[in-house]
Amino acid sequence: MVASFIGFLAGQILALLFNLVGTLVTHYPGGLNALARASTPPWWSNALGLAGLWAGFAAAIYYAYHEGHLRALPDQWRPRRSDLVYVVLGVACQLAVDLLYAPFHLKSLNRPVHHLFNAAHGPTFVLVALMTTLLAPFFEEWLFRGVIFRAIAEGATGMSSRRAVAFGVVVSACLFGLAHGEAVQFVGLALFGVVLAVLVQRTKRLVPSFVTHVSFNAVALVALMAQRAGH
Repeated sequence: MVASFIGFLAGQILALLFNLVGTLVTHYPGGLNALARASTPPWWSNALGLAGLWAGFAAAIYYAYHEGHLRALPDQWRPRRSDLVYVVLGVACQLAVDLLYAPFHLKSLNRPVHHLFNAAHGPTFVLVALMTTLLAPFFEEWLFRGVIFRAIAEGATGMSSRRAVAFGVVVSACLFGLAHGEAVQFVGLALFGVVLAVLVQRTKRLVPSFVTHVSFNAVALVALMAQRAGH
């Protein structure tokens, strides 16, 4: 757990440093301060920020498995044909979250997607799309479910195994929602995090939650592409 928090903070610092290098290389007007205030940052800023964050995630995952004595789940990354059903689950979860927020008519729900993609076009759009639909779920599932959830569910003391699992589901889901830094989206992301943690607990693998996560993110991407095509 400590390694996960340190890895997350280290990732934030690396993201900042990578963006600092990006502003120097591209001679970005106003430097890092202007970049931080930009409502539509350049595509390279988002890509570098994600790369820095995931480097911190990777370090935390490595420490947890190699120094923290967390055992890998059997076949945790081995896909099966039956995993295709989780594509449907991801779509269903995205639709369920949309329905959850629909009565509130919130205009800021799509802000994170537009923040990532507004300045990306052509090849850069494809790059950011691959990062957010494939790489983001990979690193997030391995850290939040493969490390944090399991560390709590398998390592909590003073409670029954069932309560430890429930506690791990709730804590990992809440941390997952908080990590995205979007207050409006927190409830939806936390509920989605619950589904993902339950999947890992039930299947004892990370592929099902990964596929569900990929599908969930892909729905938002397809909606953005449809919106662009309509204009």
